[in-house]
Amino acid sequence: MTRKNGPFICVENLTVGYGDRVIIKNASFNINYGDIFVIMGMSGCGKSTIMRSIIGLVPPKSGRILIDGDDIWAMSPDARAGVIKTFGISYQSGALFSSMTLGENVALPMEMETDMAPDAIQRATNEKLRIVGLDKYANLYPSEVSGGMIKRAALARAMALNPRILFFDEPSAGLDPIRSMELDNLIKKINAEHGTTIVMVTHELPSIMNLATNGVYICDKTVGAIGAPQKILTTTKTPEIIDFLTRGKGRNKK
Repeated sequence: MTRKNGPFICVENLTVGYGDRVIIKNASFNINYGDIFVIMGMSGCGKSTIMRSIIGLVPPKSGRILIDGDDIWAMSPDARAGVIKTFGISYQSGALFSSMTLGENVALPMEMETDMAPDAIQRATNEKLRIVGLDKYANLYPSEVSGGMIKRAALARAMALNPRILFFDEPSAGLDPIRSMELDNLIKKINAEHGTTIVMVTHELPSIMNLATNGVYICDKTVGAIGAPQKILTTTKTPEIIDFLTRGKGRNKK
C-alpha cells in the first residue's frame, strides 16, 4: 500500500444518526497508519455508529470521512464498495456461518471476492488459521468450539483478504478475562508483525489499556478527548472520562 501524506483515516466534523435522531455531532479525529485505535465511551454513546459510518454502512448527515485522503461518502457507491473491500471487519458475535466449518468460513471471502485457485485459497486459509492458532481446528463447526475460538476464527476471516485496516466491534464481549487477554495479545501481535491498522470499539478497560496506542473518547454526542488512554487520563479534567478510565477510582485521588 502506498501511503499518502497525513493520517490514514480523517474524521472531519462528523454528524451522524438515524432519521431525525442525531447520535454523534461535529466529531473530528484522526487515525494514523499502524495505530491500534480505540473508540471508547459509555454504553449508548455512539461508538458503534461512528464505526459503521467509517466502514460505509451509515451515511453522515454532515462532515467527511477521508481514507487515504479520499472522501468515501463523496464517492460513487461502486467506488465506495471497492474501498470497503480493503477492510477486514469482525463483529461482536463473530457472525460465523453455523453451517460451515471454521475453514470454510475463512475461505468464503476469498471464494467470493477473488479469482484465486482452490489450492491457493486452501493455503491462504490454513495460513490465516495458523496466525490465530486454529489451524488444527479447520474442520470443526462453530457449535463445536468455544466462544474464544469463534472470536479468533472471525478474526482469521476478517484477515482473509489481507486488509489495510481491521475493524473490531466489542471483540472481547462475552469472554472470560483469560480468553479476553489472549485475544488482546493476538490483536497486538497482528498489529506488530503485519503493521495492520486496527480500529476497535470497546468499553472493556483492560483491553483499552493493554492495546490502545491512540483513541477517542465519546461523550455528550461528540469528542470528549483524543489520544492514548494513559495520556488522556493524565490530562483530562472531565469527571466522566476519569471515572471511565479508572472505573470510578480516580476522581478522589489526591
